[in-house]
Amino acid sequence: MISNVTALPTADSLALRERLSLSSSEPRAEDILESAALLKGQREVLIRHGDRVYRLRHTSNDKLILTK
Repeated sequence: MISNVTALPTADSLALRERLSLSSSEPRAEDILESAALLKGQREVLIRHGDRVYRLRHTSNDKLILTK
């Protein structure tokens, strides 16, 4: 048995959002992009961000993966 375990501090979601500079309000509908609009029927798209190119992939498990 481990006796010297220290619990990590927890943060409520509002405090965490403030630390991460995220808005505490829900996103507006006009600010949300549908993944289908980005993918346009394809399984992956390339996205240029500055001088880098990222790959957004729609997996067979219906998840999105963004990689460099």
